[in-house]
This record gives sequence, structure tokens and C-alpha cells, in this order.
Amino acid sequence: MSSLDQKVIDSVREILDSLLLGYGFELVDIEYRREGRGWVLRIYIDKDGGVSVEDCARISRELGTLLDLNDIIPGTYNLEISSPGLTRALKKVRDFERFKGKLLKIKTMKDIQGRRVFIGRLIDFVGNVASVEMDRHVYFIPYDEIERANLELDF
Repeated sequence: MSSLDQKVIDSVREILDSLLLGYGFELVDIEYRREGRGWVLRIYIDKDGGVSVEDCARISRELGTLLDLNDIIPGTYNLEISSPGLTRALKKVRDFERFKGKLLKIKTMKDIQGRRVFIGRLIDFVGNVASVEMDRHVYFIPYDEIERANLELDF
């Protein structure tokens, strides 16, 4: 990611923080990248009880206006506001704290007890270490070793 792209993300995050707080939304992630149809600014938001299409439309209108008024993004781009979905990514420490007891999939940067992929229940998250129960065994996975983590569908 270039420094200009990071500057755009940082500026958008600054504007979003106050906008989302007013509606009780959480910012899950921001993506700003070039895709087949040009530049895309993709925002993932969430709130207790989930995000509706109307919520996404409201934030899109308001954020679009604020971005245009502040001339944050050079050139044309597509703005997309979305829910993180049922298999949302866990990106922040507080995501792990929030989703204790849920089924998740974690991929680590290096082997932990002979494996790099864990699909199990998040038992706890203490001291930046995720305790994941899988196959009747508890694995302790340091947050700094997590490459990717997502909720899994739990039927």
C-alpha cells in the first residue's frame, strides 16, 4: 500500500469515527484499492443486532457528502458500505473479547503445537492470548501470531 493510499484510509477513518459513533456503529474495516472498475473505498460497519440495508445507505449518503466536502479522495472512486457478514474477520483485540464462546477459524503465521489452522470455539482471550478448544484440546494462540481469524458458521 502506498503512503497516499494509507493517508486516504487514515483521513476516512478520522471522519468515520465521529459519524459512526453518532449512530452506534462500529468500524470493522476500511479498504481502499484499485480494482477492475477503478478505485474502491469499501467500509465494513457493524452494530449490536446487525446492520440493515437502510443503515448502509444512510452511512453511504452521509460519508459520501463528507468525503466530497473535505476533498479526501483524489479522482473518482466507488464507495461501498457493507456489513462484515456472518463469517466476519476478527481484526482487533476487542473482537476476540467480544466473540468469546463463538466458533472461529484462525490461521497463524507459524506452527503452534504442529499446526497453523485452528477451527474451534474461542473459550477465552486473556493477556492477548486466544484460548481455542478444538478436538477436546485447548490451544493457546498469541494474538501477535494470528495471520487471519474469522467467525465460522455455527449450526
